[in-house]
Amino acid sequence: MSFLVIGECVADIVRAPAGSGAADRVHPGGSPANVAHGLARLGRDVALLTQLADDPAGRLIADHLKGAGVRVEIGGVPVRTPSAVVGLDAHGRATYAFDIAWTLETGAPRAETPAHVHIGSIAAVTAPGAATVLAEVERLRERATVSYDPNVRPTLMGEHAAAVARVERCVALSDLVKASDEDLAWLYPGEDPRTAAARWLALGPSVVLVTRGAAGSLAFTGRETVGTEAPPVTVVDTVGAGDSFMSAVLDALAGWEREALAGIGAEHLTGLLRRATAAAAVTVSRAGAQPPDRAELDAAGERFALRCGRVS
Repeated sequence: MSFLVIGECVADIVRAPAGSGAADRVHPGGSPANVAHGLARLGRDVALLTQLADDPAGRLIADHLKGAGVRVEIGGVPVRTPSAVVGLDAHGRATYAFDIAWTLETGAPRAETPAHVHIGSIAAVTAPGAATVLAEVERLRERATVSYDPNVRPTLMGEHAAAVARVERCVALSDLVKASDEDLAWLYPGEDPRTAAARWLALGPSVVLVTRGAAGSLAFTGRETVGTEAPPVTVVDTVGAGDSFMSAVLDALAGWEREALAGIGAEHLTGLLRRATAAAAVTVSRAGAQPPDRAELDAAGERFALRCGRVS
């Protein structure tokens, strides 16, 4: 099964804590790029349609992706590779200050239609490149399932009502949507995540997943609501945790057609959440967006499943 991810690459410049004496670190990043990288680490056939400049950051990211097995498709070359200065608080939680332009053009014609298309983050809602992203999704979705992660970046979203409308358009094109509780709090202030999930399900997706950091995660369909805790972990930083969660979800659902996804049951949803949450836990335990490979995920998933079994 083949995956196509469409979206931005970003050089994450992780600032060292003040007074630590440590040097800043530069990591390959960008939410869609991280999802593609995570899928490749799990052995999946994945292409990334993106933009990269021929500069040190662009070459670093390209080498990182290709080294994992991602096929990188360039849809236009920006003046410079996008970057984000990442600040970490005392608990490893990340904040971002972006330098990014998004002018994506359609890549070269593909010999085969992917079985699944994933979009998200800045690329899906930022003009003018977002128009290319949505046009590709609309062209491919008759033969491919679609997933979306808004990965909200408030400083780049513009006027609130217009931003919500852009996000909801992406939701309506998708079969599965994943968001964090922080995303939902910005999009729908004061609204319970369950209410927001119901709003999105009414737009068309079969499944809505909500991550809640250390509080675990939730899955919603038209018939089911299930949740799981998060395993205990020493957090180094949270960069890329949600993207690792997304990669593990897509890996677990590889081969599921639209009709099957629409009928997914509670048992499958619970297993899906546990495996994806285990993937995120591996990622937060080390610096930067470093998702697990299949052996690491299998081991982490088994440990978490055993722990959940004891708890229950």
